[in-house]
Amino acid sequence: MRTYTNDAIIGNKELKVGLTNKGEIVRVCYPNIDFRQFIEFMHVGVKINDSNLIYLHDDVNNVYDQHYIENTNVLRTEIKNTYFNLKMTQTDFVSTTSNVIIRKYTFKNEHDIPLDIKFLVHSKMTSDNNNFAGTRVIDRGMLQYTHGYNMAYISNDLELDSYKINGVEETIWNGILKDKDYIGMSASAAVSYNVGTLKPNESKDFSISIFICDNKEKNKIIDIETQIDKIRKRNISKEFQNAKQYWRNYLKTHSSLNLEGTQYKDTIQKIYNRTILLYPLLTNSNTGGMSAAMEIDEGFSKCGRYSYCWPRDSLYITKALDLLKMEREAEKFYKVFCKNTQSKNGMWEQRFFTDCTLAPCWGYQVDETASIIYGIYDHYTRTKEVKFLKDNLRMAEKAVKFLETYVEDLMENKKEIRVSYDLWEMYEGVSIYSLASIFAAYEAMTKIYATVGEDMKDNKLKQASIDKDIEVIQKQIKWIKDYISKNLYDEEKKSFVRNEEDKRVDISILGVTTPFKIFGPNDKKVKNTIERIDLNLRTYTGGYLRFEDDHYTGNRPWVIATLWMALYHIEAKNYKKAKECFDFVVSSATSHGFLAEQVDNSKMESAWVIGLGWSHAMFVIVLNELIKHKEIK
Repeated sequence: MRTYTNDAIIGNKELKVGLTNKGEIVRVCYPNIDFRQFIEFMHVGVKINDSNLIYLHDDVNNVYDQHYIENTNVLRTEIKNTYFNLKMTQTDFVSTTSNVIIRKYTFKNEHDIPLDIKFLVHSKMTSDNNNFAGTRVIDRGMLQYTHGYNMAYISNDLELDSYKINGVEETIWNGILKDKDYIGMSASAAVSYNVGTLKPNESKDFSISIFICDNKEKNKIIDIETQIDKIRKRNISKEFQNAKQYWRNYLKTHSSLNLEGTQYKDTIQKIYNRTILLYPLLTNSNTGGMSAAMEIDEGFSKCGRYSYCWPRDSLYITKALDLLKMEREAEKFYKVFCKNTQSKNGMWEQRFFTDCTLAPCWGYQVDETASIIYGIYDHYTRTKEVKFLKDNLRMAEKAVKFLETYVEDLMENKKEIRVSYDLWEMYEGVSIYSLASIFAAYEAMTKIYATVGEDMKDNKLKQASIDKDIEVIQKQIKWIKDYISKNLYDEEKKSFVRNEEDKRVDISILGVTTPFKIFGPNDKKVKNTIERIDLNLRTYTGGYLRFEDDHYTGNRPWVIATLWMALYHIEAKNYKKAKECFDFVVSSATSHGFLAEQVDNSKMESAWVIGLGWSHAMFVIVLNELIKHKEIK
């Protein structure tokens, strides 16, 4: 069974790879992070002297240590087999110039006897009735292929020793491969390479290249063979140096933080650097669409899956991109992705693939649309590029018309109104977060009109249309604020509630203050709500739950919930409390600097989705505010 975890991610603009903390590749995604997943599994192992197969990722005698090479997306896993005293260093990265995963190995014999070593690769490609996979043995490797895609394993420096295509699962355990056929109708196959005999203290370097391609442009067998021949001849040392330099240059271009001096500051710096290196792996370079995370649950066994682009997340992620000097990436999200995913009626659906195609959805979620309008103006406040607002004006106007119809139906209490889910995608009804997001979208639209209006004064028809739109917006802004005050504040509980029917306390109530600013942080009703949130959602470790009785994958604190509370305290100038929330998140980061969706209270460790784009975005936003207020120096 595939793991739910990606402890590390490597990749380039098209090819993304998820690995465990033992160096096992568990996901290979191409041409985007959200589509298509190539493998059922990809295992490597060794046969030493007369032993059975020893998997590098799973043996009782293996000891592991893993780290990224500093300031890169190049991953190194040290594996020591204590029975044979064989030290195996595995370095994984993706070429920056082609869609090739490169696995560099250094084997060192630390035993006092010679070790005769065979290196095995066992891979099963994803396959179904509409995309059946087969395997063909090639020079120094094997080609696994379907109608649309190909994946080849090639050694740059080792000769092929043996192989097995059919029935490999029944015999792979002994490390001996035998097959009479060089080609077969099997998605699962294995090859063995002869590393040779290592004397005591002797080392050997070798590499395996994993080539991914599709058949859209070149689908002839001779074309594929020509590509494989070129990869086999590549200088791996040069590829390795190029990959390291590429990511170090990328980090240097986007980093503006330099903390040093304590372990605490080093951890913050590590999370910050990892955030910068993560976002290009989550982003579609052609469209600007951003995946929430690398997938963890392909089988829908615990959730509705994660590797999609939610428009609502953009509100926070594009703000973080702007703070990380990734303004062009944020701009592409709005100018390309959003324009290509907006429906004819002006709305955005729940979620999309990063290439702009509609992803599987459930329900109507009005805050997805409001978030885009808010985000457009928020991006402008960073860049001050009026042309950006003009380029996206028509898109924003269509979205506002959609929201105006939605609010008008609410105002008139129409029974046939389409019911919206809340931001957690669980409750159907009128939620406080959704209304607050519409309020903020209207405020943003008013400011957009004020900014671009000078150029439209001579166009009387357009100006009249704008004036009429602003009149509607101002009327609905007042109605939304009044509605929230009257209907979504519980006088008995002395707290805002998340909706009229389900009055459980919810961290998303904070949206009325941050980021949407309907009420100030010191408003009496807001302060009463904060007391209730602290009473019901704050855990003994200092982290915050999403809402009362949240049983999704366990009732655990969420990183975004805790950092949301930090943002409130910054608004209220309670910097000490904000710092406590921030420190909770910092202490929960993985050894690589990734932030997860949730935190395991009992272990103070990352839980569930690791490398969640929204979590990292909130971290960047809160860190920026704490530095601005000199809480971190």
